[in-house]
Amino acid sequence: MAVSTPTRETLVETIKETIKTKSVELLHMQFVDIEGTLKHVTVTAEQIGQVVDGKVMFDGSSITGFTPINQSDLYLDPDLTTFAVLPWTEQEGYSEARFLCSVKKPDGSDFDGDPRNVLKKTVARAKDKGYSISVGPELEFFLFETDENNQPTLRTQDVGGYFEPSPKDFGEKVRLEIYKALKMMGFTIEASHHEVAIGQHEINFKYADALGSADAATTYKWVVKTVAQQFGYHATFMPKPLAGENGSGMHVNISLFDDEKQENSFYDESDELGLSAQAYQFIAGLMANVKDFVAVTNPLVNSYKRLVPGYEAPCYIAWSASNRSALIRIPASRGAGTRVEIRCPDPSANPYFAFAVIAAAGLDGIESNLEVTPAVNADIFHMSKEELDTRGIENLPTSLESALDRFETGEIGRKTLGEHAFGEYVALKRSEWDDFRTAVTGWEVAAYQSKF
Repeated sequence: MAVSTPTRETLVETIKETIKTKSVELLHMQFVDIEGTLKHVTVTAEQIGQVVDGKVMFDGSSITGFTPINQSDLYLDPDLTTFAVLPWTEQEGYSEARFLCSVKKPDGSDFDGDPRNVLKKTVARAKDKGYSISVGPELEFFLFETDENNQPTLRTQDVGGYFEPSPKDFGEKVRLEIYKALKMMGFTIEASHHEVAIGQHEINFKYADALGSADAATTYKWVVKTVAQQFGYHATFMPKPLAGENGSGMHVNISLFDDEKQENSFYDESDELGLSAQAYQFIAGLMANVKDFVAVTNPLVNSYKRLVPGYEAPCYIAWSASNRSALIRIPASRGAGTRVEIRCPDPSANPYFAFAVIAAAGLDGIESNLEVTPAVNADIFHMSKEELDTRGIENLPTSLESALDRFETGEIGRKTLGEHAFGEYVALKRSEWDDFRTAVTGWEVAAYQSKF
């Protein structure tokens, strides 16, 4: 039986009642810039009428990648389903709440530079083909101690390893409080555990539709950082904070559901692997386009320090039904749970852009009837260069610069992000690469100052 969706009027009344019963005084109107950094404008709860009508205005010229100063007025349109009271603010007679918002122009139309609106366009493209997009991301993070000025260090008392419990897992108590906060905000948590590296953790939440999942990933990163700070820790989603240790990934599990048949389009019980023709085509689309979109899924100079052999991160373009050394993996679940997992993205990525380009690449594969290459079930990490060449297994870009070169000349980025967001994103990342390229690093000083 289909679950009925609450009407706007019902949602508004429920929100107003919660504001009253929870003594909510402040409302945070949240959105993200083109890097996926969370921003918010705070108003009083007495302005809830103005809030739900999308009348809260802000200066877009102050936000990275948004608008010039002569076209700066933008409006926040809240997604009423994202309303949540913030657990860490609750006290006797007082609390705060938030909405996640899309960004509108003064004429009421969608602002093209808003990442949430970019993802909505890819969702609409899938809808036109009869599909709904389902996404389940897995975001890893590190916990580091802070110094006397509350600034992050690279110290961690944690000496735990993969799935290790206390007393070696010093982050267990932090993860428990993160779990509690997320659950109170409406998350369904499926797993929580210590990861491979020292100080590294993961908390998994249930999959959702593409937009809901991007909202959840954005909220998750904010909650993790906020709760960790209360314990005197700094939580970072930097892909590779520690040399010699595994980096943090954001594996993205994605599937398409047939809206008419009300079933998972990736499942076919008659196939040897239980995969449908659409699933194989989707995989082929990812493999054909990944070099052109990796600048979005792996957006930092530091991202490419993670994508190297020896640390379990995929750096070779191949797929497999089970092989975790492959870029694309098909987890064992079948039926409604059939999904494609792409393993290169990292948690510094803007989830709205990342999910949009991944879904768009897969849809390209379906629309173009692409044929997938044979699966690679051998351990790619231990293959010689000759064997990789013989099998035709290519490498992902090895730097942000090379990833940007592909992104800028390829089709997937411009088509998916749109001219405004694409241009602003490329300009921002080119500037970031130039800053890195011209910086003198500690490694250079240590290696060259005495020698030359």
